[in-house]
Amino acid sequence: MVSVSEALDLIHSRVPAVTTEILPLEASVGRVAAESLFARFDLPRFDNSAMDGYAVTLADAGGLVTAEATLLAGDTSEMKVGKGRALRIMTGAVIPPGADAVIPIENCVETPEGVQLPERIKKGANIRQKGEDVTRGDRLLEPGEEVGAYAVSLLASQGVTHLRLYRRPRVAVFATGHELKMHFEPIEAHQIYNSNAPMFLARAEELGCETRFLGATADTPESIKAHIASALDADLIVTSGGVSVGDADYTLQAFEELGMERLFHKVDIKPGKPTTLGRIGKTWVLNLPGNPAAAAANFEIFGRLLINRLAGRAPYLRTFAAKNAAAYRLKPGRPTVLLGRFDGEFFEILEKQGPGMVRPFKEADALLVTDGAIETIEAGRTVRVLSLRTNPVSKEAGPLFTD
Repeated sequence: MVSVSEALDLIHSRVPAVTTEILPLEASVGRVAAESLFARFDLPRFDNSAMDGYAVTLADAGGLVTAEATLLAGDTSEMKVGKGRALRIMTGAVIPPGADAVIPIENCVETPEGVQLPERIKKGANIRQKGEDVTRGDRLLEPGEEVGAYAVSLLASQGVTHLRLYRRPRVAVFATGHELKMHFEPIEAHQIYNSNAPMFLARAEELGCETRFLGATADTPESIKAHIASALDADLIVTSGGVSVGDADYTLQAFEELGMERLFHKVDIKPGKPTTLGRIGKTWVLNLPGNPAAAAANFEIFGRLLINRLAGRAPYLRTFAAKNAAAYRLKPGRPTVLLGRFDGEFFEILEKQGPGMVRPFKEADALLVTDGAIETIEAGRTVRVLSLRTNPVSKEAGPLFTD
């Protein structure tokens, strides 16, 4: 049995990112960059007007000027601004030579003799300077960064058409357990529905993976091995159940008969001790407990990290500091996962939660992991929480345990 930290370290040190591909900018949202991208030119590319107004010199403050022409965004012109001569200018137009500022139209008075300017004019007022947003050579995107809509906007402003991205990790899931039925099958009084397989598929998709469901196996080594063999083109196989010591727990046996190299089997954590990570060739295998909450908790801690590594994201799970809302007693001796709600300041531990439950993970939006020595988490105590609704990552290792 390994500790939680040892299990995480093994994933960090052994799991590489998947291969890369080049895609159009428009297809990059939600994907992870596999290269650095740098600005090709300044943005703005030239000094331009921040509003509709008059391009003027400081020398004309408080005076009358003529303004016989108008500069529009996109215009090219050789007209200049000089003493007594302004140019009417629209937002985004190039600042003409000689102009020190742009005065908004509403701050000027148009008279038959000309345009009356205000008494005070500040140099550079309402002028967007070349390169004030982006300077040529600035890093715009770095490897491991997830591409969002605003990154697309920034890259488009630089004329980027394609970029190199990590491909989506391929995750395969199959269900085990003769007492379980899939949610689309008839059910009898002595049976229950399998909630784990749909959860793994849905969560992997939320984390940016391509997923495939391989169906349910019979509780025989032969059936399980046939399902495994059909999934070896995936980057990751996720299963639950069949990894403890019951008479019909054949999953681990089947994987090892197909040559699985075991990285760890059993983790010192509650719930979810019977968690196994291994590899067959280039395919990673994550066997999780059968109890729904135990499976979900360990998927969030180990499975999410595994997927992040495959996807090329920044390598560490990021936790947040919170204040415990109300005192909570627990049995010490093993690191324990506790579900709760985090409002940005306080973490409220759910009263009802257990390894065999399904509902708590729907009600919770974060979890914490104790260090195993804690008997009471006092109200107001600082705890470390891991989000269940987002996937924050970090380049640097940070604290995971509440101690």
